[in-house]
Amino acid sequence: MTDTTKTTDLVPADSDSRTATLRWVTAFGGLATVASAFMSWTYTDEFPGDLTVYGYPGGLQVLSLVAGALVVFHSLAALGIKGLGWLAPTGTSKALRLFALGALGTTWYTVVAIAAKLGGLANLEPGGFVAAVASLVPLVAFLLPDDTRPAPPAKELPSWAEVLLIVAVFGIGLYIVTYGIDTEYAELFTGYLITVGFAAAAFVKSGLLGRISALTTKYRQMTVIAAFVAAAAFPFTQNTDTYTLVAVNILIFATVALGLNIVVGLAGLLDLGYVAFLGVGAYTAAIVSGSTASVLDIQFPFWASVLTGAAASLVFGVVIGAPTLRLRGDYLAIVTLGFGEIFRISMGNLDGTSGPDITNGPNGIPNIPDLEFFGFDFGESHTVLGVVLGPYANYYLLMLLAMILVVLIFNRSESSRIGRAWVAIREDETAATAMGINGFRVKLIAFALGATLAGLAGTVQAHVQHTVVPEMYLFAHPVPPNSAFLLAAVILGGMGTVSGPLIGAALLYMIPAKLQFLHDYQLLGFGVALILLMRFRPEGLIANRRAKLEYHENDQSDVPDEDTPDSGVSIAKAGA
Repeated sequence: MTDTTKTTDLVPADSDSRTATLRWVTAFGGLATVASAFMSWTYTDEFPGDLTVYGYPGGLQVLSLVAGALVVFHSLAALGIKGLGWLAPTGTSKALRLFALGALGTTWYTVVAIAAKLGGLANLEPGGFVAAVASLVPLVAFLLPDDTRPAPPAKELPSWAEVLLIVAVFGIGLYIVTYGIDTEYAELFTGYLITVGFAAAAFVKSGLLGRISALTTKYRQMTVIAAFVAAAAFPFTQNTDTYTLVAVNILIFATVALGLNIVVGLAGLLDLGYVAFLGVGAYTAAIVSGSTASVLDIQFPFWASVLTGAAASLVFGVVIGAPTLRLRGDYLAIVTLGFGEIFRISMGNLDGTSGPDITNGPNGIPNIPDLEFFGFDFGESHTVLGVVLGPYANYYLLMLLAMILVVLIFNRSESSRIGRAWVAIREDETAATAMGINGFRVKLIAFALGATLAGLAGTVQAHVQHTVVPEMYLFAHPVPPNSAFLLAAVILGGMGTVSGPLIGAALLYMIPAKLQFLHDYQLLGFGVALILLMRFRPEGLIANRRAKLEYHENDQSDVPDEDTPDSGVSIAKAGA
């Protein structure tokens, strides 16, 4: 009897000892990965990033170092080291596994890339082999027991400290985004995606992102200000306009994706020709821009050009939507796809031969001048706070203001009576109609509003690109924006949210821009990515509250969500 009791008492102790040992081994593997980043991984500088120097990590070595450091810190948090418990409010095991995979993926990708680019493993220095072996050690985290637990109440901090935390989070976010945009070669950007992807997933599993989300919800106004300041600071981190142009195009892409999110995410209307509204705004702005190729010898001021482009897109939205929005589902999708192709073909035929000379046909409208607003020339460099901002930095700040306007419109619309009616129509149009909602009218409003926002972005795009041609507005093309990429951005990011399409648009623009070697396989890659997304995360990267409850009813803590009104009562509220 006594022996049995002693044996029973020893089981938890042995289990705890084994768990602690595994965590220490995981920490050692992460530390070894960090140390290997200070060694030479190859003897030649022909591989980008110069990985030949001892004691000074470069290129992909920096990413391996960061991934290893994350493994170390979370291993120490799992061991109960004082001061690190905040890293994992809901448990460490799942997060450690993802961090271990991130370190392994980044390191082994680098080793394989060196061997592939330079012609074999013989081009590796001992440091490369050490890094490959060291990154395998943290995989022992998969032997750890699951320690997932409900998040304890957060420690109360003074208000000023919590505000500083929000500022610090956005500062770190600005650095991470800037690092990704500024990557100079495809190998570094691929490693960046691996590291950031696994780290983001791990922070979700650890509950840290949930804590940050709760903090930003508590200080919503301060969060909005911090986000705007962080975004506005981006041009001040650049020495040239090369990567600022990438950021401008991302903002244009994201603005149009948010407009499509009203149509698809809120109203549930599948629009496959949405890029045509971007083209309407761009062509309208080009015609009234004073371009030497324009048929109209007039030049509207900036504000008039924007209003004209948005109004033209609004008119097209109403004209196309009025006879077609009585259709549903696939039939509506086919009609909108046809509209997108009709617009592109029509712009190519209005050349004076096949039709009236309005758009200069396939040659488009070139030589679009830069914008001027109250004497401020967007095409010239300006010095702000001692920093010289180039032309694309001016357009970046302009698009940032446009983005804020679009986000404001989206939020106000979503929270309004018409927004609740959109959600009700999306969930069950028959039930919504039975409750007194005029389905055709609210769908037409969504279609028209989405078209207007796309036209607004198109007016700026015309001046950024300095030319518009019909081939810029295809349904599917390796270069965004196009209708397929816009729809993918909304689905990938999360339908019905604000931050989801922004993230989706940024990813879908940067990946083709940075990974040019995938030019012929981009659509295949995105197709595979969407299939995997539908299988493992059907609600998108950022889920609204309804999608979170629908897809993760039994495991809600792991899903980052956006605080949106619960649409479960939308039908009753909208019909009231």
